[in-house]
Amino acid sequence: MKQQKINNTPYEASRIVYGCMGIGGGWDHDALSSAAQENAIHALEAALASGINVFDHADIYCFGKSEQAFAKLIQDKPDLREKIIIQSKCGIRIANEHHVGHYDFSREHIVSSVEESLKRLQVDHLDILLLHRPDILVEGEEVAAAFAELRSSGKVRFFGVSNHTPMQIEYLRKHLDMPIVVNQIQLNVLHSDVFNSGIAGNCSVESTGCTGLVEYCRFHEITLQAWGPLAAGRIFEHNTNEPLVDAVQKVLYKLAEKYNTNPAAIAIAWILKHPAQIQAVIGSCNPERIHNACDAAHFELTRCEWYELFIAGRGEALP
Repeated sequence: MKQQKINNTPYEASRIVYGCMGIGGGWDHDALSSAAQENAIHALEAALASGINVFDHADIYCFGKSEQAFAKLIQDKPDLREKIIIQSKCGIRIANEHHVGHYDFSREHIVSSVEESLKRLQVDHLDILLLHRPDILVEGEEVAAAFAELRSSGKVRFFGVSNHTPMQIEYLRKHLDMPIVVNQIQLNVLHSDVFNSGIAGNCSVESTGCTGLVEYCRFHEITLQAWGPLAAGRIFEHNTNEPLVDAVQKVLYKLAEKYNTNPAAIAIAWILKHPAQIQAVIGSCNPERIHNACDAAHFELTRCEWYELFIAGRGEALP
């Protein structure tokens, strides 16, 4: 597995990240089952065998059970902790009988979420903490206070965000005395707004919050991570009656044959090709699919092939 630097950190990270959203079993308050725990270990072992050293969590994944399932890996292999990068996310509060689902970047919630994640993971620190989705009611001073407390206590080493626009990041940076090192965004061949907005700047299209996002992160040395790189499997579905999906599949399978690989690897290689050094976050719990996706790190698409996929996914020729 090829590695890359996460800017403003000492970390050498795998180009592909393993997303742990599904390893906890069900999204409910039931206890972690032995079957889910066993499946989690098989998936995590496959990720490690493929060369992955970055593992992505969130406090809400399977209502906390995903972090609990991951803890068993560290228990069984304590020497592994210093060889991997563990990141988690916070800020989403799931609806319950007391409140609606909402976002919360208050100092109290950020700090308490991290402390609970550390307990579930059974580790003493997170390498990276991400703010999960933008809180409309965010106060920069509260985020700064939470980050300062977590850093000074040694509970979090570096900080980032997820699904944030350039101006949302800029607002946070105004209050922080530490860098934002990661921004995790949705990106795949069928969801390429961050690229489309860049080439449509002089066309009659509505501007979006994605405009300039990739360039902003490159300028400020913020590592981009792409979640949903396989569009939740949508790009592999057959008989969808969706012209975009059909067009993308045609190119994926053609290139898979050329490179003697599988379509999933081609879809991930499309993300890895970008010079911003974007990491791809995969989330399958199937060891074979994990290995298939990681084959993307062993070849590189040409510029023409990258654009062929891009054009297929956007559904129209370039301007």
